[in-house]
Amino acid sequence: MKFLLFLCGLAIAAASQSWESFKLTHGKAYSNAKEELYRKTIFESNLKFVAEHNERFRKGLVTFNVAMNRLTTEEFVAQMTGLQKLESTEGMEFAHFPEAPRAADVDWRNKGAVTPVKDQGQCGSCWSFSTTGALEGAHFIKTGSLPSLSEQQLVDCSKENSGCNGGVVQWAYDYLKSCGGSQTESSYPYEAIDNICRFDSSQVAATVRGYTNIPYGDEVTQASAVHDEGPVSVCVDAGHLSFQLYSSGVYYEPNCNPQGINHAVLAVGYGTEGGSDYWIIKNSWGSGWGESGYMKLTRNKNNHCGVATQSCYPTV
Repeated sequence: MKFLLFLCGLAIAAASQSWESFKLTHGKAYSNAKEELYRKTIFESNLKFVAEHNERFRKGLVTFNVAMNRLTTEEFVAQMTGLQKLESTEGMEFAHFPEAPRAADVDWRNKGAVTPVKDQGQCGSCWSFSTTGALEGAHFIKTGSLPSLSEQQLVDCSKENSGCNGGVVQWAYDYLKSCGGSQTESSYPYEAIDNICRFDSSQVAATVRGYTNIPYGDEVTQASAVHDEGPVSVCVDAGHLSFQLYSSGVYYEPNCNPQGINHAVLAVGYGTEGGSDYWIIKNSWGSGWGESGYMKLTRNKNNHCGVATQSCYPTV
């Protein structure tokens, strides 16, 4: 009995030390003891999830690792619910690629078509980062120039969308086509809040003629689009703790729902690891999340997490 109490005491001490280290590493401070206790309870629950999941990874039962990161529950919810789902695709143009040999793997990062990972902060503007990411890549492929484009312009000025309360990538491209194009990040910096529109047409760095949609659930066509056209805007069901705490490996979440998409990201390539096909996903949660801001997401397994549910790429 005394030995069990001793082990219990060691576990509590270790958890407390981990909590203090976490607060120090990520600069967390809380206004009162009640709030800190609430945060610590969530932290300890996540820590338990990480330990149990990674033990399963060690045994070969899952294909990816998880780890503690700076995201709080509120940040996670705010950042992964910034997508609105299209209710109708009537009248939209869809991609069609003739059957042709395609490379077994593609990574547009290695070709200079991808800007550094960005951070949307506590603003549901994922749709704007997915929009600019695909446009940055398309502009680079056409011109050889890679400007970092403005998400804040879209948040403030794309009125069909709802700024930090969510949006649709296709509607963002409609706006950019109608207004004349996108400013750079430096000329219209990101603020992570809704603000008044301050678009300056003299500062346009990239233009859009339109966009093309990927047919629902068609990962073969989506891979052809990534191979031939460049980075593609995709949407996923990110509403799982395993997604929040993803660290490395090929992500597969059995509870993912292809119809439950709530987060817009960017497919910048694809490949295969240990027999598992994956998409290379660029997220907008900073470089401290995942594999330096990226994720390998399961590919060719029934439209996993909705990765081909609402996808498109811009024409420039």
